[in-house]
Amino acid sequence: MARGVRKPIEEKIREKREVIDALKKKIQKENEELEELLREERERNLEVLSNFLSEVNLSPEEATEILKNMLKQKEGDAA
Repeated sequence: MARGVRKPIEEKIREKREVIDALKKKIQKENEELEELLREERERNLEVLSNFLSEVNLSPEEATEILKNMLKQKEGDAA
C-alpha cells in the first residue's frame, strides 16, 4: 500500500523552523505578560507597605532603621 508522497527534507526543515519561530514568539509574549504581572504585584506590595507606614505614622527611612535594628538584634540573639 502506498503511503503517499514523502516531503522533501528541505520542506521538513522549513516547517520545523516555522514551528520554532512561532514558539519563540509565544514564549516572548508569555514573558512580557509575566513581567507585567510581576510589576503589578510589586506595585500592590508597595501600596500596602505605604498604607501601613502612613497608618503608623512612620517614614520609609524610620521603618528601614527599625528593621535594620531588629535584624541586628536577631543576629545577636542567634550567636
